[in-house]
Amino acid sequence: MNGVKQKILKLKAEKDVCILAHSYMSEEVCSVADFVGDSYALAVKAKDAPQSVVIMCGVRFMAETVKMLSPHKRVILSNPKAGCAMAEQFDKEVILEVKKRYPDYAVVAYVNTTAELKTVADVCVTSSSAVKICRAMPEKNILFIPDINLGTYVSQKVPEKNFKLLSGGCPAHAQVEAADVLKAKSAHPDALFLVHPECRPEVVSLADYVGSTTGIMDYAEKSDKTQFIIGTENSITEHLRVKCPDKEFYPLSDRLVCGNMRITTPEDVLKCLEGTGGEEIFIDEDVRVKAVKCIERMIKLGG
Repeated sequence: MNGVKQKILKLKAEKDVCILAHSYMSEEVCSVADFVGDSYALAVKAKDAPQSVVIMCGVRFMAETVKMLSPHKRVILSNPKAGCAMAEQFDKEVILEVKKRYPDYAVVAYVNTTAELKTVADVCVTSSSAVKICRAMPEKNILFIPDINLGTYVSQKVPEKNFKLLSGGCPAHAQVEAADVLKAKSAHPDALFLVHPECRPEVVSLADYVGSTTGIMDYAEKSDKTQFIIGTENSITEHLRVKCPDKEFYPLSDRLVCGNMRITTPEDVLKCLEGTGGEEIFIDEDVRVKAVKCIERMIKLGG
């Protein structure tokens, strides 16, 4: 790995390339990135970065978001096979049909959606901004897509609004159950349980803290507690063990693994830099202009 890492660091400096890594990437991939974090935050970092070429170590919708905000930059997805089951669960036509049934409902799209799906959304949200944005919207009725678990969490926090939810979501987060939490708490009774709102409501209800991946990491780093059960993708447990060697971190379940995130390797990043791998992302300008409007409204409402 050290040889590959050194080659990556050398080439990205020579070619003036910005490397982004989502928090669910492996520690090896994160170690060569210029920025590590949640998907939308990375897209903003890329927009402000001086480099004209960006390598996104994440999944396809994340690379699309980077391209949407930085249309004049070359954006390369490090592993072309890295998709997102949640982002690809619904297409534009399905949501347009649902809108016909609920014409007075504003469409709120989680950032974990394709560029095409964002073209039919009224506003975009992240897991950390969803409650704030939905509360700030003047619309009373909200069609929240695609994650039913995040949508349920937001609807509970914003009871003054009417929510319609679809049966979409993250397969990895959705498979853990309350029994997994009780088992982990029994094994580690002094540990705080930190969870992502993409998990099922019965799992989220048992949490000591609910938040985005970045929120979970910040909470654990700043807390005066020393033991934590991590209820999100298991790479976060790995990163926290590196960041906070004086604390103990336990994965909620060994099933909390995103296969799409795990397929990206340092070798993939090196091939992108060498020009022999990756996939450049292109978005039709008409699609981009329509899709970016929901992100602009998110920013206007305080996201």
